[in-house]
Amino acid sequence: MNNTLIQTMKLSSAALAAVLVLAACGNADETAAQDGGFPEPNTFGSTERVVPGDVGAMRTSFAPVAAAASPAVVNIAAVSSRRTDPFFEMFTGRSRQQASSIGSGVIVRSDGVVVTNNHVIQGAQQITVTLADRREYRAEVLLADPQSDIAVLQLQDVEGGLPVLPIDDQEQHLVGDLVLAIGNPFGVGQTVTNGIISALNRTNTGISDAASFIQTDAAINPGNSGGALVDMDGDLIGINTAIFSRSGTSAGVGFAVPAQTVRQVLESALGGAEAVIRPWLGVRSEPVTAEIARSLGLPRPQGVLVTSLYPGGPGDRAGIQEGDVITAVDGVEINDASGLNFRVGSRRPGERAQIAVLRDGRVQTLNATVQPLPGDRDPDQVLIERGLMAGATVAAYSPALADRIGGDAFAAGEGVIVTRLSGRGYAARAGFRPGDIVREINGREIGSVSELQQALAASARWEVTIERRGQRITGRFG
Repeated sequence: MNNTLIQTMKLSSAALAAVLVLAACGNADETAAQDGGFPEPNTFGSTERVVPGDVGAMRTSFAPVAAAASPAVVNIAAVSSRRTDPFFEMFTGRSRQQASSIGSGVIVRSDGVVVTNNHVIQGAQQITVTLADRREYRAEVLLADPQSDIAVLQLQDVEGGLPVLPIDDQEQHLVGDLVLAIGNPFGVGQTVTNGIISALNRTNTGISDAASFIQTDAAINPGNSGGALVDMDGDLIGINTAIFSRSGTSAGVGFAVPAQTVRQVLESALGGAEAVIRPWLGVRSEPVTAEIARSLGLPRPQGVLVTSLYPGGPGDRAGIQEGDVITAVDGVEINDASGLNFRVGSRRPGERAQIAVLRDGRVQTLNATVQPLPGDRDPDQVLIERGLMAGATVAAYSPALADRIGGDAFAAGEGVIVTRLSGRGYAARAGFRPGDIVREINGREIGSVSELQQALAASARWEVTIERRGQRITGRFG
């Protein structure tokens, strides 16, 4: 079983480094679709929530929820072909198959639609799902969304209705609410742990720059990835995804993708989409620090300062201006760019979002109709095989494509963007990076892939100007 380390968080000088660990690893990739709706949320008793007063009350409050939710939580084994033994492949012509992931998932439709983490099934050639009652099914990927780390699977040859865990649609959770984490830690079998919601709307975790997570102290360990975070109504409120840990095991700081995001990916998958299309506001921002707050006369650091706008974008059309402080979206306080991206991106394209901005000491509300980023997010791509940029895969620049590969969506005009690099190619050794936009070669403006190819072939010496994160860099090669 592999543990994937994503990011090291530096603590005080007297502390050890904390490491963000994906709760399980894995691998897959195919598509299908099926119509249908979502199950209704469960209701266990009154809507008035009462904290258990003793051990006996806790036992009686957890047992019914665990019994109702557990049958819909499944184990996932993803198998991929890897070149672990080149001699085996040389003499047999085949590559060995390895079980590279054991994770968890949640059945959300009775015909066998399952949600899990993208990293559990990523790259897998075969996926096997085992139910709590030990029935096994092969699964195909309907949609995998790396940005949210959510994947949607369809079980094959399902006969009869399967147990389902309803997705929460209330979003009324509070810090301190009791929750259960259900999954398959370390591959030992289905396990239920309990805890509370430690924090909401947690951003800047290093997992995603456009996500907002539920934080919990319920024990989450490798193998729990893709499993359920369940509230006391027995509804799915999140998909367990990652932990902060010094050792790679639970330290009481776990993160779950909230139900709102899960539902967005699920709707896209069931609608037959090949990708989740998220709208944007077209606003570049930075957090309001204590120093900025003092300069603006704010009583405390709050919101994000608008530093630039995409011309003609949703924010620009709504009347947002550079220097505005965005304090809330749809009534939810915003304090960093990730929170802003999440709140806007969780809406459907074409919907209106209420943007609260502070301008000249006064708060006003603007209505922005959010839209997808302009341009083709998946254009034709070309591998450069010779010359200065050998080993670079390039495509015509668009904000949508740049955002998909982690580049700069605010670059203006036409150009050619580097989407991938081969580690052995000359382009990587020359210092090019994915997301670089080639602007000029030997003084000639580059507006298309064909112009790039012609300029590279016309000379054996090149003066190249690229744009990287808003800065222009010129280098000479030959």
